[in-house]
Amino acid sequence: MVTLFRKTMDEICEHAKADYPDECCGMILHTDAQEFVRPCRNIQNQMHKNDPDTYTRDARTAYLMHPDDLITIHKEAETQNRPIKAFYHSHPNHEAYFSEKDKADALVWDEPAYPGVAYIVISIYEDTIRLVKAFAWNEDTSDFIEVPVQTKPSGARK
Repeated sequence: MVTLFRKTMDEICEHAKADYPDECCGMILHTDAQEFVRPCRNIQNQMHKNDPDTYTRDARTAYLMHPDDLITIHKEAETQNRPIKAFYHSHPNHEAYFSEKDKADALVWDEPAYPGVAYIVISIYEDTIRLVKAFAWNEDTSDFIEVPVQTKPSGARK
């Protein structure tokens, strides 16, 4: 199960709305009492424009987090003792599912790149969030499986 503060859920859904019709992407860091939403810039359109043979999809159906954003967020996670809780991204005009591309991006040598970290997918159609699903690594099946998403009242936030 993935449990998020209500405010965290609201923030990632607002990010999906703001970036629509492109996919949004970002990370959620946490402590015992707080969650920190860290949006990332999706550079998929730029990569597709520069190298369409390698990056065959644009940002309407794919995302690629800006490397500078990833470095900054990883530094915050390490220096502020705020571990990564989840990665999130949206599926504009599509359902919330963990695609083969999502799975491939989350694996290194057939193992999770970020053990214990959830992956949240937001289904958005125009200005409507249809569904939010979470996926986590299952040791028994050696695969990502859907896990319940629960919200709780927001605690202290920064």
